[in-house]
Amino acid sequence: MSKRIKGGITAPKGFLAAGIHSGIKKTKQLDLALIVSEKPGPIAGIFTSNKLPAAPVILDRLHLKKGMGQAVIINSGNANAFTGTEGLAHAREMGRGVADQLQIPFHQVFVGSTGVIGVPLPMPAVRNGIPVLVAQLRKAGYREAAQAIMTTDTRLKEIAVQQRIAGKMVTIGGIAKGSGMIHPDMATMLAYLTTDAVIDQKTLQATLRTVANQTFNCISVDGETSTNDTVLCLANGLAGNTPIRGSSSAQAQFQNLLHEVCHFLAMEICRDGEGATKIIKIEISGASSQKAAKQFAQTLATSPLVKTAIFGADPNWGRIIAALGRAGLPLRPDRIVIAFNGLPIVKDGQGLGPRVEGQIQKIMRRPSFTISVSLGMGTGSSTIWTTDLTYDYIKINASYRS
Repeated sequence: MSKRIKGGITAPKGFLAAGIHSGIKKTKQLDLALIVSEKPGPIAGIFTSNKLPAAPVILDRLHLKKGMGQAVIINSGNANAFTGTEGLAHAREMGRGVADQLQIPFHQVFVGSTGVIGVPLPMPAVRNGIPVLVAQLRKAGYREAAQAIMTTDTRLKEIAVQQRIAGKMVTIGGIAKGSGMIHPDMATMLAYLTTDAVIDQKTLQATLRTVANQTFNCISVDGETSTNDTVLCLANGLAGNTPIRGSSSAQAQFQNLLHEVCHFLAMEICRDGEGATKIIKIEISGASSQKAAKQFAQTLATSPLVKTAIFGADPNWGRIIAALGRAGLPLRPDRIVIAFNGLPIVKDGQGLGPRVEGQIQKIMRRPSFTISVSLGMGTGSSTIWTTDLTYDYIKINASYRS
């Protein structure tokens, strides 16, 4: 059984972190973070599906080909996205600055950025900040690092868990940022994971991919995907366990532990959705295929009319029907069942009337509940978590740059 512990990103053996205010943000909020392992190790990464990736994503994809990592530097307040060759040069300079300070290979340094798109990164602030970051690296720096990657986030997102795997106590720590521009196949989110497990890079990459598809790629706040989305997992092997490779019982245990960390962070991102007051689990079953089920789930999760009805606790199931109908896939109306927390409001394509709607409205006033849709057309299923759409979402994003 796993155990939740303190320490966040530095809870695993051999990891240090720091977070400072360098001057990237106009306010005095922390805006530059550094995570370092005492020794290099395998690193896995997953990045945005956006066709206009930010400079740090381009750089990290190149570095990931080497398969080894030791440090990650992240700034908030500026995305360094759509900044051309200058932006890529700035991302490289960030990485080289850390590599020089730590005296490690450049390709073992990864870079992350989040914030406003299309604005050059203020490099004097970054250059001056890197030596300060390195000087402040410590085991207790996990909290500052988690704070330094936040943008519109209203809460810290960090976790650490451990479990005995392959003969030794293995620990996984994680931090994340994300609040808006959240959608499956990555979102405006950064997530950094550390572990002291002994695991080969190929197994780590495959495990992270599987877990991300079950967690980070199953949340939606507003249907937007960013230019900067990144998930990195760095392993340094200091737990001293028997090496985790391929498909084995140890790999399954490690995957479950990593899933616990990523699921927690994904749910924290969803709960912190810009202006959100509710988190909703959408379950699709009985679709003609897994692909079809995912398409139906995403259509419901991103429908402004469905999300505003959730905000207002309006049991207007017609909005769900309309969203299903525009998913672009065949349906059998007489087989559709819609339920809230297991209580049907539509059965065999027919609404069950005002009395049931009154019961459903009470469910919809809760901060979290499940909407289940059975299509009666096959065995395909999909689950996604989404939020309501509120007045505050408009306020936050209408003044994002001011």
